[in-house]
Amino acid sequence: MNPKVMMCVVVGALSAAPAFANADLAQKKNCMACHQVDQKVLGPAFKAVAAKYADDKDAVAKLSTKVIKGGSGSFGQIPMPANPQVNEAEAKQLVTWILGLK
Repeated sequence: MNPKVMMCVVVGALSAAPAFANADLAQKKNCMACHQVDQKVLGPAFKAVAAKYADDKDAVAKLSTKVIKGGSGSFGQIPMPANPQVNEAEAKQLVTWILGLK
């Protein structure tokens, strides 16, 4: 294989790994029971969350707290339940991944 092509494959695989890791964490922490990346289920699509908070410099802190403690009113009347199985580091990792979705 051409060395340049090989490098592109390696770099692509390495750069994709964190996104898969966060999607796996979202699945493991049961986020996907109410959310999907591209479409509303019970809760908003993750891409809708990313769009809504794109210009909010405090979004990671705000949303990490909401992931753990729950909340309501941001995307309608259906409340998001608390997720005590998600620790602070995991919540920040999940929110950072969600906010990076385009």
